[in-house]
Amino acid sequence: MSTQKVAAGISGREAEVLTLIGQHRSNAEIGAQLYISVRTVETHVSSLLRKVGVPDRRALAQRAAELTRAEQSEVVAVLPAPLTSFVGRARERAELRQAVAVQRHVTALGPGGVGKTRLALAVAADLAGEFADGAWFVDLVPVTDPAMTGSAVARALGLGEQQGRSLDDSVLTALADRHTLLVLDNCEHLREGAAPFIERLLAHCPRVTVLATSRARLMVPFEQVYAVPPLSLGDDAATADAIALFLDRAAALGWPVEPEQLDQVTEVCQRLDGLALPIELAAARLPTLGLDGLTASLADPLRLLVGGRRADDRHRSVRAMLDWSQALLTNSDRCVLRRVSVFVAPFTFADAAEVAGYPPLEPNSVADGLARLAEQSLLTAAPSAGGTRYRALETIRQYETEQLLETGELPEVLARHLHWCSKTAAALTGDLPPATDWRTRFDAAADDIRAALAWAAEQSELRADAYDLALSLAQLTFTRNLVGESQQRYEQAAALAEDPIDAVSALRHAAEVAGCRMRGADMYRLYRGAADTARNAGDTAGAARDLATAAITVYRMSETFSEPPPSNAAAALLSDARELTDDDPAALAAVALAECGVLPHTADSAPSASESPVPEPITRAERAVDLAYRTGDPLAESAALDALAAAQCWAGDTFATAATTQRRVELLAAVPVTPASALERVNALAEASDTCIGVGDLDGAHRWAEQLRDLPLLAERGDFATSRRLVADALAGNADNVLTDSRRFIDAWELSGRLHAPNLATAAAAVALIHGLRGDGDARAEWLAIVDNLGVAPDQKAAYSAVFEAIVLLHHGQPDRALASLSADPDEMDEQIIWIWRHWYLALRAEAAVLAAHPNARDYVTTARTTVSGNPIATAMVDRATALLDHAPERLPAIAIAFETAHCPYQRARTLSLMGDNSAPAALTSLGLTPPMR
Repeated sequence: MSTQKVAAGISGREAEVLTLIGQHRSNAEIGAQLYISVRTVETHVSSLLRKVGVPDRRALAQRAAELTRAEQSEVVAVLPAPLTSFVGRARERAELRQAVAVQRHVTALGPGGVGKTRLALAVAADLAGEFADGAWFVDLVPVTDPAMTGSAVARALGLGEQQGRSLDDSVLTALADRHTLLVLDNCEHLREGAAPFIERLLAHCPRVTVLATSRARLMVPFEQVYAVPPLSLGDDAATADAIALFLDRAAALGWPVEPEQLDQVTEVCQRLDGLALPIELAAARLPTLGLDGLTASLADPLRLLVGGRRADDRHRSVRAMLDWSQALLTNSDRCVLRRVSVFVAPFTFADAAEVAGYPPLEPNSVADGLARLAEQSLLTAAPSAGGTRYRALETIRQYETEQLLETGELPEVLARHLHWCSKTAAALTGDLPPATDWRTRFDAAADDIRAALAWAAEQSELRADAYDLALSLAQLTFTRNLVGESQQRYEQAAALAEDPIDAVSALRHAAEVAGCRMRGADMYRLYRGAADTARNAGDTAGAARDLATAAITVYRMSETFSEPPPSNAAAALLSDARELTDDDPAALAAVALAECGVLPHTADSAPSASESPVPEPITRAERAVDLAYRTGDPLAESAALDALAAAQCWAGDTFATAATTQRRVELLAAVPVTPASALERVNALAEASDTCIGVGDLDGAHRWAEQLRDLPLLAERGDFATSRRLVADALAGNADNVLTDSRRFIDAWELSGRLHAPNLATAAAAVALIHGLRGDGDARAEWLAIVDNLGVAPDQKAAYSAVFEAIVLLHHGQPDRALASLSADPDEMDEQIIWIWRHWYLALRAEAAVLAAHPNARDYVTTARTTVSGNPIATAMVDRATALLDHAPERLPAIAIAFETAHCPYQRARTLSLMGDNSAPAALTSLGLTPPMR
């Protein structure tokens, strides 16, 4: 690919990042396209903000266009680099350009070899400057499954699947507000997938234009067809495009045509009906045949028309040219070309030798054959990091596949291709966790693996091979973060499995991936399917585990169901599971975990009377943890610890909740990455960061938040990945970190289509907090509006909104208003709302009461001290309030040190300010904050 990029007098890599920012790409998308980490992208973005001199990412995106014009660079156009010059077609180019300029979907229609792709690429390059977000090329040739059309587009754009969305939906969301030209090349074999995808794309993305190439109409509403004609012949050789193309290619080979030979060239081009591909192939033969030999060969109708069906005159010309080209090859080269045609993506010599290098060919003869075929334009050759990669044009591939059928070689070649794909997939799987070049290697092989799997799945005798390949591809696509395809491949493996136990295992993995995708309904369905299959196979204990897991999914993944199951469904599954446990330890542990979710929601399962001071939910969860521990399965234990943490939270025990979540994170640290462990780790790290906030461990909250941000599963969820870090940094007062992460947060949220996501509202409110401490009222108001747009209910944000509001008001010397914002009784709030904020709420209320000289200030201080004991930050805040109440400023220096020790520089700086210390303004300014009003 060649990429024309904006420039701004900055480094080359920064120019690439700037270009993609101008297209409104997220940091995760930029990292994926440029093969760099998200952290590296963030570093480049920070550098660009300084160099370009703009305050935020939005302004940087706007400046990208201005810098482009200033440097007289072209708007981004990610298009294949032409290997040869584009010749002629001025009229067609203008007509197609005009059609694309006024129509949102144009299909360049014509037979193979007429030159549709080259014309479309020329037009895309012409029009790239008219599209603010550039022109992008999507090669559909290697795609064999119509359902993968959207995946091909995503790959070309560097997009990944967002949690809770399919890859197709992620593409539509990412392109929703982009002004982009998409060139979808070779759609004819994917019409069943391409047509509905294009229709949805145009409906959801009003500023996207599609230029498709196809041999057949796509039959999409509002499709404008442009029939690509053959190259012009005419009477005047000087103006005929077909002749100009032949002369250009002949000159490139060092065989210029003399003026007196133009009549012969004209005859050749006429016999080939002005079709671009045959003309190029004929020109490539000049060094071996000369023009006289070429003319004589094409004049022989017996050699010109030798076999194959003729769809129309133009197809006959293409086939005739390929028939003729075949006749001029040696038997060995002809055999190489036939056999390598099974590759759907570019391949190396080593790849070709494995598939094509068997009798009558020798493996060593394949390399020479590839070189000769490339010299004769029957293969293209391009350098790559892994060596030269060859590829047959799609027209030639289809022709050669027919030749394989006629010679009877097709089954053998496809079997060898399957073997190569299986071997390649096994090697990629063996390199997990992925090495540096793993992604490049996977991307190079993925389309061939998919094609081999599609063929093998239809061969009854290859069912076992297809199962193995589907299983490998499921694992590989999960690692590649193509989680939607991973779920699909696990389900495909389950359908191919001959052993029911293998099918059960694949269904469980599919369910785990569905969980990673935040698809609760799929997870529930797949676990139920696994249970049915296990029961039919006589594995009652396995069925019990799956039924119980389906039941607990209703509660653990409740926010991810579009429509939750009937209210009694989970209870019925639990009842069935109990009957099937057969005293199996894993089944008993799964049932105990399910009881933690189901029983509190079952009317006839109210807690029994007990004199025990421990609440029933905690007792139940502790039993689940004990049973899970006995299984030796850390993932089962993690799930049970999650239930225990929830029970402790409901009981109001913040410290116990934090300890349980930390225990859970540590348990998972050494667990290999699988779909199941990835889901557990995301949940555990998020909760660990939250609970650290609750007990005043900002350093721990930041540490867990960074680990959460760096999880591959969240590569496309910049909003969720940064959410916990935003809160920890905001409370600490690290404004620069918050401003950097807030750009990634808002970018990812906007790319998601500005979804309602109440669980992200706390992070947005934290950004508003920092803008409040910076004295930027407009920015604060914008972020508070984002909080509302995230769809959070007023009562759900009551606790953290009050805490953040009070911090800002106290900073600006308004204790009366701060106390008013904290007027609600925290004991009256739902525990799930106040849980991590209780200590902050009570400590801030005590300080506000003291500074406002409220008559009950000492009572507020006493109440807070009793609750926050053990929380270093909240305790220091209460100590500070007490010192102020007692008019004992001599205590404040020690309190400032306590805040520093607790990794809360903002509260340290605020303490210095309350002391009247002259260093306070500088301390706040160093954090990126404004000095407070006293």
